[in-house]
Amino acid sequence: MILAKPLQEYGMDHPVEEKQIYLSAEMASRLAAIDIGSNSVRLLVAEALRGGNYRILDEEREPTRLGRSVSSQGRLDEEAMDRTVAALRTFKEIASGYQVSSLRTIATCAVRESRNGPEFCRRVREQVGLDVEVISGEREARLAFASVQHAFDLTGKNVIVADIGGGSTELVFATGNLIESIFSTPLGAVRLTEQFGLGEGSEGAAFQEGVDRLEDDIAATLKKRTTRPLFAPHFLVGCGGTFTTLAELVMAGKRQVDVPVAGYKVSQAEVRHLLDRLRKMPLRARRGMAGMTPDRADIIVAGLSIVDALLKRFRVNTLVIHTRGVRDGLVREMLDEAALCGAAADDPALREEAIERLAAACSGELEHGRKVAALAGRMFEQLAGPLDLPDGDRLLLECAARLQDVGYVINYDQHHKHSYHLIRNSRLPGVRPHDLELIANVARYHRGAHPKRKHENLARLSADDQRRVQRLAAILRLAGGLDRSRSQQVSDVRARVADGRVVIEAVAEVEPQVDLWGAERRTELFEKVFGLPLEIRWAGAPARNGRSNHKPAKPAKPARGKAADPG
Repeated sequence: MILAKPLQEYGMDHPVEEKQIYLSAEMASRLAAIDIGSNSVRLLVAEALRGGNYRILDEEREPTRLGRSVSSQGRLDEEAMDRTVAALRTFKEIASGYQVSSLRTIATCAVRESRNGPEFCRRVREQVGLDVEVISGEREARLAFASVQHAFDLTGKNVIVADIGGGSTELVFATGNLIESIFSTPLGAVRLTEQFGLGEGSEGAAFQEGVDRLEDDIAATLKKRTTRPLFAPHFLVGCGGTFTTLAELVMAGKRQVDVPVAGYKVSQAEVRHLLDRLRKMPLRARRGMAGMTPDRADIIVAGLSIVDALLKRFRVNTLVIHTRGVRDGLVREMLDEAALCGAAADDPALREEAIERLAAACSGELEHGRKVAALAGRMFEQLAGPLDLPDGDRLLLECAARLQDVGYVINYDQHHKHSYHLIRNSRLPGVRPHDLELIANVARYHRGAHPKRKHENLARLSADDQRRVQRLAAILRLAGGLDRSRSQQVSDVRARVADGRVVIEAVAEVEPQVDLWGAERRTELFEKVFGLPLEIRWAGAPARNGRSNHKPAKPAKPARGKAADPG
């Protein structure tokens, strides 16, 4: 088996021959993934190996151009659907020949956007016997990123992953192995070729004019649909046929032979030089170029225009080619699901391990997070009845407390906002996507501005869920304040509702002045959300031998003006 190891500069090397370890017949599992794209349909057949890896048994690609009329007519045309159905029938037979135990079929932009997409899926189910899962642009981006993670060592690197397809381009901003942002844009090589009249029969001045308008449109779309990354990217990883063809063309121009495409590096200057050259060539000449895939010659100018615009927009000088992508990510997801099938997927130990790993990788505040989670959980437990808090929300609160500071990995000043994105885009075993969204929102408001309905992240939630986030964030802020010193001095809390107010007593060996001060600065949201005044004081030292060292409790001195809490 040929495995591509990381290039030295980016964690990858040139491919080397490695010894293949085969599973015994009873342990071997064969999987197949089909990706129905806007430009082509692709099949990947794989056999699972130990350690969550796999070896490729077969790959096929058929350029069916399913998305060629979607942007202009809003529908998949009959001829393209016929070609795609025929390809799917062949791919299913190939997969059956390998006796795969699991076959999954996904469809992306063309089927997702077309009015007759559901009709196409029904036709595939009835005529081919395949159930097609139409995935979102965000999920498409996640699958591409999962593939990149396995091919590159991203440790300590800020990267952008771009997956250019026939109908759309998905972008992932990541710090190491953590996703910070995802964007899906309507920039696809087939879509733009059709939209700006760059296909068959377009030559000369009309072609040049179309390319000029195309480049302006791409720049405007990226400005509207994306933000600049909060970090300086070390490089951009490109997935999809546009990128592999780009590498083949550059290598052919340099007369480089026996150089692997996987991990090949291309500079921004090389992209621009090649694009300028292709713009001046008629389609027939482009088809005859060394390194050109013939069925991609008519859409390569649009594809490279997207690449060029991405490098400019995000100020990246180096592009690294990835030869896998969505199909590889899907197979890896299938392997992960098989490993976590059944009751194991809900194992609390797996969730704990994932939370600990994420917190350790990002925040450097493990002990603080654990203490805040313990204090928040205790307050929730004691106030659940009087304040009508749902039992199931305690786990969400404790998870948010453990992960509240993961945004440190990007920067401190806005770390609560970064924590939201990193948590939302993470994968925690046993945590449903909706609960993960709630956890991310609660962590988002552990400091900084109060939850506001105008905030995009909060606006995604229902009114009831917004209220849950506000209440949990209010408790989390207090718990965080009670470890303001980062010394874990407060060992426990006693919380109760008495005489029309909430009383929080901090249990500590000595009076925790800094922590009482920190909590007092965080009372505003709690009092606003629950409509009750709040009193915070020292309960005295923990009891020993049945006798308490309690001193007469006195309220913490309120901070003047309650300044914004930096912690």
